[in-house]
Amino acid sequence: MPGPRAFADRVVVLTGASSGIGRELALALAAEHPRLVLAARDADRLAAVAARCRAAGAQALVVPTDVGDENACRALVARAVATFGGIDALFLNAGQDMWARLDELADRSLLERLMRVNYLGCAWLAAAALPHLEASRGRLVVVSSLAGLTGVPTRTGYAASKHALHGFFDSLRCELHGSGVTVTLVCPDFVVSEIHRRAWGPDGRPLGESPMDESKLMTAAQCARAILRAARRRRRLVLLSWRGKLGRWVRLVAPGLIDRIARRAVERGH
Repeated sequence: MPGPRAFADRVVVLTGASSGIGRELALALAAEHPRLVLAARDADRLAAVAARCRAAGAQALVVPTDVGDENACRALVARAVATFGGIDALFLNAGQDMWARLDELADRSLLERLMRVNYLGCAWLAAAALPHLEASRGRLVVVSSLAGLTGVPTRTGYAASKHALHGFFDSLRCELHGSGVTVTLVCPDFVVSEIHRRAWGPDGRPLGESPMDESKLMTAAQCARAILRAARRRRRLVLLSWRGKLGRWVRLVAPGLIDRIARRAVERGH
């Protein structure tokens, strides 16, 4: 089994690092003293996270990046390689949520924007980083969602983008057989994170407050620790709730039951 310092002195690129799960991942990784490349759109917040990582003993490079822009994705990888000489792990965590029924959605361009951020950004980054990951026999770690495995009401565009992630990275895993590069897909359930407050509503604007009862949810720090454990062990697929684990199998024999559970979960804010 890998030790608790699997990322010591390794070059780790992490997207969505300025807040929520990404920030907690950066701080958890920093304790292992890696060479971190932190990416997100908010440069000021990234700088604050980087300062905390350096205080914990990591090297940290800040690269403000919009993963919905293919050129920015290529530039992020190029900057990491130019600064640190390679890439040992790529954590794909950046994401955007929506919270609206399709028949309420006034701004349908959100569907394309969700695909660019949640799916295409990950695909572009993986493609750009792949030669460097193959050279290091490295790790691809993808933060997906249970919505990548089942439908969720009010999340049509979000679930579609996460389903695309699974199809892409399951296929890429097959292509990488024998290369030494591993692909880990992690599927959290609902997590206390700013992604809910930033979720786009029917009018395309951020909700501004979480629609969830966050007292019942996993914290971002708990989620980050679970992701890091999976990454160290090079796990294939990890579901972070009993509901998700049970639902995966129940769906095979009673898909209507899973639909009802998903509806109730959203209605009750669980």
